[in-house]
Amino acid sequence: MDDKKKILLCEDDENLGMLLSEYLQAKDYDTRLCKDGEEGYKEFLKNKYDICVLDVMMPKKDGFTLCKDIKAVSPEMPVIFLTAKALKEDVIDGFKLGADDYITKPFSMEELTYRIDAILHRVNGKKKIEETILHIGSFTFDRNKQILARGDEKKKLTTKESELLTMLYQHANDVLPRELALNKIWEDDNRVYARSMDVYITKLRKYLKGDEDVEILNVHGEGYKLVIPVTPEA
Repeated sequence: MDDKKKILLCEDDENLGMLLSEYLQAKDYDTRLCKDGEEGYKEFLKNKYDICVLDVMMPKKDGFTLCKDIKAVSPEMPVIFLTAKALKEDVIDGFKLGADDYITKPFSMEELTYRIDAILHRVNGKKKIEETILHIGSFTFDRNKQILARGDEKKKLTTKESELLTMLYQHANDVLPRELALNKIWEDDNRVYARSMDVYITKLRKYLKGDEDVEILNVHGEGYKLVIPVTPEA
């Protein structure tokens, strides 16, 4: 059907690729499986996709190179990396290339579909993200003026506080990966900046504590989650 979301899946492991493709098709995703990076890039240029799921280690063109080529054509295209590598440097390299998520093998197919759904939900809600005024529970946040307000109380945020709050909002009720925030806002991953981010998270929690329905959670080993009330669709 026309309203099906289209996934470009690139995986050189034939058994895993077929398993994932069949599972995603069963979940009502229009999925195209490619067995190497070159085939994946040609397929990407031929058709329109909503998201790309790329294995990192592939013949002819690896996942990182393929991602770079895809982003050169379509900078906003969401990308998830699949990899057997668990090295921190690989995760950081993936996020620097613009990846939206990174899943280490082995993983459950349910987890993959959850992450795909979460990313597509954020992409589909992008118009809301691009608005100047964000509604965070009983707070309003003016991104241009960097002012967080609730009733008559107003707080002027710093640029870094504003950028971090905006990213948390973009991932509202989902996990904002720690490495993604570091690379997008601080453009570094060393411990000095990591500690700085923890300080900013603590400050934002303090600013938002007036609304008990709003909180920023630590998600161990992953990042942070801004929990806000879900507004019913009009």
